[in-house]
Amino acid sequence: MRRASLKILGLFGLFWLLFSCSQKAEEYVIEPMEPRKPMVDFGFNFDDFNVHFDTIRSQDTFERILKKQNLNGRKPAEIIAKVKDSFPTSVRFMKPYICLRSKDKYHKLQYLIYQPNKIDYYLVDLTDSIVGYKKSRPLTFKVRTIAGKLDGSLSTTLRGMKVDPSLSNKLLKVYAWSIDFFKLKKGDRFAVSFTERYINDTIYDGVDSLRCAFFEYKGDKIYAFPFQQERKGRTDYYDENGKALKNFFLKAPLKYIHITSRFSKSRFHPVQLRWKAHNGTDYAAPTGTPIMTTASGVVEQAGYTAGNGNFVKVKHDRTYATQYLHMSRILVRRGQRVKQGDVIGKVGSTGLATGPHVCYRFWKNGVQVDPLRIQLPNAQPMEGRNLPRFKEQMRPLKRELDSVAQVVFKGR
Repeated sequence: MRRASLKILGLFGLFWLLFSCSQKAEEYVIEPMEPRKPMVDFGFNFDDFNVHFDTIRSQDTFERILKKQNLNGRKPAEIIAKVKDSFPTSVRFMKPYICLRSKDKYHKLQYLIYQPNKIDYYLVDLTDSIVGYKKSRPLTFKVRTIAGKLDGSLSTTLRGMKVDPSLSNKLLKVYAWSIDFFKLKKGDRFAVSFTERYINDTIYDGVDSLRCAFFEYKGDKIYAFPFQQERKGRTDYYDENGKALKNFFLKAPLKYIHITSRFSKSRFHPVQLRWKAHNGTDYAAPTGTPIMTTASGVVEQAGYTAGNGNFVKVKHDRTYATQYLHMSRILVRRGQRVKQGDVIGKVGSTGLATGPHVCYRFWKNGVQVDPLRIQLPNAQPMEGRNLPRFKEQMRPLKRELDSVAQVVFKGR
């Protein structure tokens, strides 16, 4: 009886074990994997080749790169001679290249692709005759419109919204003459519409252009809309009424402004220790900080004097000229044409200076004046004949900004 009971228990245990294992097997069913998508780039399906990715080494030349490959009996000099007019025989350090080789055991080189940048590439085709090409990967542009509130600096806020930092620089340039970004407060609202570049429709390549924007500043919305007054002319930014945002002169020769001494008819000179006129505005900054010309023009003087140290003077037109003193380095030469915002030197403390700064001097009709107190002209004011066309282009952009902002800020 005891043996029979043990047999029954053993059979029951075996049945339970088999049943539980079958249950577990059902729980861990392996789903079939999706087929891998082929890698396609530069117009090739990489699955059709033995692919070798590499970068240019310090001692590499086009000839040395070719010598490493199975050229199927061809000579590197022969290939170079055939493609010299369409392929740069001087390759740049650390730039990528790709060898597409046959998939058989010989790995014969069929195509060589050299990329000097993300978009352009050079192709050598060795499949039949030797041919070289310069090509570009296809670019697509996608519009993105965002709205938000400042949380720290503009660049920090945009970074938190997963926006490329270059957008911050574009906005700073557009609004440099109408907004003091140091006076913006946490919680100030803004909206921006911009285009982003994609290579092959999938590889993100940064911000391409600014379509429009607004910032809340001192209780007002300051809009920015791009517009060309003449066909193929330059693009300037205007508010919703057609007023140019860009002044003829930048407010200061430095990006980050810290005024230590203003234009004055009587100031105690810290080096000469006497009272005298100070015909400039001093902006303190660390040595080496870039100094920008505040308007386009021609370098009239570039040199050194005991009082001014290293200095540059730029003549802008018959009316205006500016001068930049105490540089550690001069980066332009006399007679050179410069554009607004170009770096013409570096902050220093040469000449009669107690510390690193730039003394910014401003002439109007040959007389030194205080640029912070005079009314400066706008660049290319909107012509009346262009205003209707501007309004027509501006209205849909403004509606887009306002509608996105309304959705984002609703209930906030």
